[in-house]
Amino acid sequence: MKRCFRALVLTACCTPFLLFPQDRDFLTSNEVEQVREKQEPNDRLLLYLHFARQRLDLAQNYLAKDKPGRSIFIHNALEDYTKIIEAIDSVCDDALRRNIPVVKGMAAVVQSEKEFLDQLNKIDESSPRDLDRYKFVLSEAIDTTSDSRELSMEDVSKRKADLAAKDTQEKKEREAAMPEKEVKQRHSDAVKDDDSKKKVPSLMRPGEKPPNQ
Repeated sequence: MKRCFRALVLTACCTPFLLFPQDRDFLTSNEVEQVREKQEPNDRLLLYLHFARQRLDLAQNYLAKDKPGRSIFIHNALEDYTKIIEAIDSVCDDALRRNIPVVKGMAAVVQSEKEFLDQLNKIDESSPRDLDRYKFVLSEAIDTTSDSRELSMEDVSKRKADLAAKDTQEKKEREAAMPEKEVKQRHSDAVKDDDSKKKVPSLMRPGEKPPNQ
């Protein structure tokens, strides 16, 4: 909610500068393949951190060259960086929902995102001549990184509880928009699934009994 409010305020202030293409993939096809190969959440988090660092380095390289037209490249690098940080949060949340330990990955996130914040704030404080052209995405990058780091530093039990509460609320909202008949059918299907999971699978034919009976 806090991040959404900030985004609305920044959008209102910076609308004239949001003229960059919005429908871009934030990862290259090669990076997507690398992510697919990293099925273990901790490994995937470390890979995303590597990509995030590359995007910041790319932005810094363009900032170091005072050339015409650089602002679009700085804008895109920062925008992609922010989406990578959001992907990091999604990986953490998914792992926690499935009770997969991500202590190693989250510790790396906390440390790396501190460095990222320092870099981003230095860019902001240096007030580059074309800052107005990517001020919005820079502010988004700073806010998203700060929020992500706070989440990673949060008590795991609390974060799990918050996720459970969020999932429950979203489920209620979805069901409120459904026809009552569909909601009842879904609940009935869920009960059947639970019952089938509780049954011990058997390889015997109907009527057969174990040898000792």
